[in-house]
Amino acid sequence: MARSEEAKCRICRREGVKLFLKGDRCHSDKCAFERKPYAPGQHGRDRKRETEYRLQLREKQKVKATYGMLEKQFRIFYHRSDIKRGATGENLLSMLESRLDNVVFRLGLVASRTQARQLINHRHFTVNGIVTDIASFIVSENDEIQVREKSRVKAVFKDSVEEAGNRVEIPSWLELTKDEFKGKVLRTPEREDIVDDIKEHLIVELYSK
Repeated sequence: MARSEEAKCRICRREGVKLFLKGDRCHSDKCAFERKPYAPGQHGRDRKRETEYRLQLREKQKVKATYGMLEKQFRIFYHRSDIKRGATGENLLSMLESRLDNVVFRLGLVASRTQARQLINHRHFTVNGIVTDIASFIVSENDEIQVREKSRVKAVFKDSVEEAGNRVEIPSWLELTKDEFKGKVLRTPEREDIVDDIKEHLIVELYSK
C-alpha cells in the first residue's frame, strides 16, 4: 500500500489549513497546527509570494494530503474524472469522496482516513458482504459497508461507533446503523455534499496546462 511517510502535522502546517489527518489528536489541544499555525522549517514564518501557479499547486497538494494519495494515483483519478460527462472538478471530488477509506471515515467508523486505510488493508471491512482490502475501491449507490463481525469487539471500532455523528457529521448521502456497525451509500456524493474548503477549479487549471 503506497503512502506518504511525511509527518501528518507538518502537512497541515505547510498547507495552512487543518486537514484532520491524525484523528482525535486534531480535536485536542495537542494539535501542532493550533500551537504553530505557520509553515514548518526555518523560513516557515516568511511571507510567500502568491503566484497563480503556487495557488494551484498548493490546492492540489492539500487535496492529495486530505485523501492520503500519492501523485501517480491522484493523476489517474483526475484523468478518469476528465473523460466523464460533467464538470471535471466536480467529478474528481465525487470520485475521491466515493473511495472506501473516505466512506469509512465519513461514516464515523474510524477516527481518520489514515486509520481507515490501515484497517481496510487488514481486512476488517466488507462491501456487500465481501471482504475488501483495497482502500481506493470506489463504492456505488446502495453499497453496504460493514465492520466484520469478528472485528467488532475491538476497542477501535467500539469507541469510534460510540462517537459517530459527534466527532464528524455524517453526510446526507450516507446512512449509518450503529448497532450493526454498518453504513449504506444512499446516492452518489455531489458537490454541495462536500463541505471541505476545496477550490477544485485550481486543480483543473493546473492539470490543464
